[in-house]
Parts: sequence; C-alpha cells; structure tokens
Amino acid sequence: MEELTLVTPTFLFSAVSLILLAYTNRFLSYAQLVRTLKDRYMEDKSALTHAQIVNLRKRLNLTRSMQIFGVVSLLLCVATMFLIYIGLQIISIIIFGIALIFLIISLALSVWEILVSTRSLEIYLSDMEKEE
Repeated sequence: MEELTLVTPTFLFSAVSLILLAYTNRFLSYAQLVRTLKDRYMEDKSALTHAQIVNLRKRLNLTRSMQIFGVVSLLLCVATMFLIYIGLQIISIIIFGIALIFLIISLALSVWEILVSTRSLEIYLSDMEKEE
C-alpha cells in the first residue's frame, strides 16, 4: 500500500470546505423561505402552503444531516493530517477512509435533498396549473 501523505487529505479538506459553504448558503435560503411560508400560512392556511411546509421541513432535516456528515468528514480530514504529521500512518489511512465514507453520505443526502426540493417546485407549479 502506498504511503498517505499530507497532500491527499488536503485536497479533500478543500473540497469539503467548499461543499459546506454551498450547504450553508442552501440553509440560509431555507431560513428565508421558512419566514415567508410562515407569514403566508398565518394569512391563508391552504393545503398548498401546508404541503410546502411539510416539504420544507424534510429539506431542512436533510440539509442538517448533510452539514453534520460534511463537518465530521472535515474533522476527520484534519485528524488524518495530524496523524500523518505525528507518524501514525496506518491509523491515518483508516481515519481518512472513514472521512471519505462520511463525505459520500453527505453527498448522497445532498442528492436526496435535491430530489425533495424538486418535489417542492412541482407542488407549486401544480397549483399554478390548477388556477389556469
């Protein structure tokens, strides 16, 4: 097996940092959407607004999970770099492998969240089609 160097986890470190930034931006847009939907729901407790709220709750839960798995992946990358630095090569390889698994889970949750978000838009568009 080839030796793991500081360069390899550094690449993952950079990628995960960018992914977490994208997740944070998504979360902030959801926070704004929650405020808008709450105001709309207080005015008109329609089935459409309720469906949007249910969908948004699922998206928020998925985004939280995406962020948690991404942060754990990032922490494990840092731990990997530290373990390489102090010369614990075998343990660093194992920890790096676990970091990759957490990143895969985070990305899979991101795909799931995209599918749920698409469903939200479909709910909105179907209501517009009913009005026409």
